[in-house]
Amino acid sequence: MQPLLLRGARLPEGHVRDVLLDPGGGIVARVAPPGRLASGADELDLTGYLLLPAGAEPHAHLDKALTWDRVGAPAGDLLAAVEAWRAYTVQVTEEDVYQRAARTVDELCANGVTAVRTHVDLLTAGGDPLRGLRALLRLRKRLRGRVRLQIAVLHVDAPEKLLHEALDLGADLLGDCPHLSADPAASVARTLRVAAEHHVGVDLHADETLDTDAGDLRLLARTVRERGFGRGVTASHCVSLGAVEPDEAARTAKEVAAAGIGVVALPLTNLYLQGRGHPSRTPRGLTALRALLDAGVRVAAGGDNIRDPFNPVGRADPLETASLLVTAGHLTPDEALDAVTGGARAVLGLPAAGPYEGAVADLLAVRAESVSEVLGVSCPERLVFAGGRLVSRTSVVRELF
Repeated sequence: MQPLLLRGARLPEGHVRDVLLDPGGGIVARVAPPGRLASGADELDLTGYLLLPAGAEPHAHLDKALTWDRVGAPAGDLLAAVEAWRAYTVQVTEEDVYQRAARTVDELCANGVTAVRTHVDLLTAGGDPLRGLRALLRLRKRLRGRVRLQIAVLHVDAPEKLLHEALDLGADLLGDCPHLSADPAASVARTLRVAAEHHVGVDLHADETLDTDAGDLRLLARTVRERGFGRGVTASHCVSLGAVEPDEAARTAKEVAAAGIGVVALPLTNLYLQGRGHPSRTPRGLTALRALLDAGVRVAAGGDNIRDPFNPVGRADPLETASLLVTAGHLTPDEALDAVTGGARAVLGLPAAGPYEGAVADLLAVRAESVSEVLGVSCPERLVFAGGRLVSRTSVVRELF
């Protein structure tokens, strides 16, 4: 594949540089001041664009995406959404999941995402319980070279035989939802054991509640340390950590860091679902981002549900997620951007990407001058590169009269 030279791009630090991509190796080969790199490669003028690491989506539910109008609007809390989705799954088919998931991944890619971790339910009502997984496995093959797709099987007290079947079929990780289990401790222990048998990582929906007595995250950290679980471990949501006193949040964050657990914040869905029982002084429904960062925990952020019973909105845009981390999570723009780029890739176990020599050439060029503009304006004009290849381009025509 022919090298690609990006001319005149502004890097996050503010410098304007030419960036040479090597699609054969999938890396950034050279970065130099404008005009220093010899031509001969294909060239693309990025004057006026900010060149960033591509986004990574660390927590999606592609099997549920784009079903809000089909399922109907539930009451708006987590359990109501769970029940609405379960009732709808009777009519969900493999092809239905495939088509909705493919459309959603296209939206994610166009917005700058080159890696996605999606959870998929075991659909125990209405036929083959693995039909959602089969659809996503088909999609994973189609996406090669454009979007890297990781699949986590999400279960709540499912038969163990079914977990083995799902992992044998090709799922990448095993998920769990301990706070919805009849026995959270037993559920976490079983999930880690089964994952270890298949040599895969785990990604748990943890403490998806404002209840300060919730203990999924502490339970997971303790169990990981006791078992010496050596694969990647992720805890998503962790909402209750943001509701406890600062000293307690700091102690738990240190335990999480010691266990090597990555944490995924999910502002869109958690802000929508959490806090409805508090009509005044409504809590934000986010995890304790600052305590986790201060403890050295790998922190990522994702969009979670995209226009399904758990969240009627969502643009499949990592920059929307990052913007919410600034306004609701009180992170700096640079910290928020890292949560959906470098931090997200770290949680997914992927090597660093960005406009730097030797980094993976997964890049997002946005017509903007600064990170704060990128997050504040949601600039629509974007070019997306995966492994050094241009995989998406969005141009805008604006007419004012």
